[in-house]
Amino acid sequence: MNSGLEGVIAAETVLTHVDGARGIWWLRGHGLAEVIAEHGYEGATALLWQGFAGEGLDRARIQSAFGAGRVAAFARLPLWLDAARRLPLAEAVRLALAAVADESAPAGIAAALPVGIAALLRSRAGDPPVAPDPTLTTAADFLRMLSGDRPAPASAAALDAYLTTVIDNGLAASTFAARVIASTRASLAAAVLGGYCALTGPLHGGAPGPVLDMLDEIGDAAGIDAWLEQKLAEGERLMGFGHRVWRGRDPRADALKAALERLGPDRGRIGFAEAVERRALAALQRKKPGRPIETNVEFYTALLLEAVGLPRDAFTPVFALARSAGWLAHALEQQKTGRLIRPAAAYIGPKPQAA
Repeated sequence: MNSGLEGVIAAETVLTHVDGARGIWWLRGHGLAEVIAEHGYEGATALLWQGFAGEGLDRARIQSAFGAGRVAAFARLPLWLDAARRLPLAEAVRLALAAVADESAPAGIAAALPVGIAALLRSRAGDPPVAPDPTLTTAADFLRMLSGDRPAPASAAALDAYLTTVIDNGLAASTFAARVIASTRASLAAAVLGGYCALTGPLHGGAPGPVLDMLDEIGDAAGIDAWLEQKLAEGERLMGFGHRVWRGRDPRADALKAALERLGPDRGRIGFAEAVERRALAALQRKKPGRPIETNVEFYTALLLEAVGLPRDAFTPVFALARSAGWLAHALEQQKTGRLIRPAAAYIGPKPQAA
């Protein structure tokens, strides 16, 4: 019995291959750098959904479908926005997904997230929602719906690189939850809602915000070493370092660092963060020699999302925005090729006297 299910093969998939020990991430036979540079978020979605949500899918078709989905999602705002605006953002986004009809197509389900998140953040600031522009990419239109202005191309490209990088990562907890739900033949909308609920747990999707909290607490370059030594001596985890799957260098961290650097003058506090990264890796090596602990995707996720103007409590919902395409791909694959997922449990409770 393995309570964490490490190494247990629960599905066969054509979607993504993740080898954390060797630093490999493939999406349907394409490496990460290629997917970011040549496909982008809409193109990556087309690759994932090909054969499951249609044939002949490409970047343009998915961008058009997402655009139409955002228009439909904006029309649904009166159904839930007033009830959700007083809730914490993560809970409010749950209402946005719950308002999606069971019969919705995959693109319509995924499109509920950029529209809902942007509307909720604007509502919190006392501003009305901004109607979507269906001709834009998901990243560009999300930033436009958030600010009310068309974003700088570099900001849209940086966010698109993030959405693409985290679109899927094998059978993560939220993805497995979505597959379990889909295996019952529940709706795709229910599978995405279940995936989102799993993602909101702090052990899965909640690390990027605390990365910024860590950088705030360290303060400046002069305080890095003392802060690190104190935290490690107290047995505390350093946010943004180590991963259950990525035992070596996480290639997604490098991809996001490169995307952040392309922002140029708007790249935020990357210089300070790089100093923290170097010293943290050295301190971890001293503290735990022989145990490789590397920078994970959350470290540069935090810096990138901060640089494009997102508040910290939006980081997990925006992660869901990206990962929803992956959840849908896995749910579609499970419905097409899989069985009802029904594992067994070993009973270790008390026995009746008669036994």
